Amino acid sequence: MPTFILTGNYESSAIKGMIASPSDREAAARALIEAAGGKLLHFYLTSGERDFMAISEAPSMQDMLPALMAVGASGQISHMRTVQAFTAAEFKAAQEKAKAIAAAYKPPA
Repeated sequence: MPTFILTGNYESSAIKGMIASPSDREAAARALIEAAGGKLLHFYLTSGERDFMAISEAPSMQDMLPALMAVGASGQISHMRTVQAFTAAEFKAAQEKAKAIAAAYKPPA
């Protein structure tokens, strides 16, 4: 199953809500990802450029997209980024396939 890394920032209104009524944001992320057919592997609150990072698995990006849309529609998260992560074995397989098909590419002259 593909692995996805999601990062983002909480809007000030979200932070005000968390201060007024503390909540388990990992549980909220887990519920949403599971509802989309995925599995939350890790959830971290982070310092620096982004406020959180979630590492999850889902059958495909098409399965993750509705969850991302739901988060975005809440208006409580900004700078959301999602990237697909690859294991070393998956990347090696990609390298092998690239080697096999490289001759089919003709670069611009």
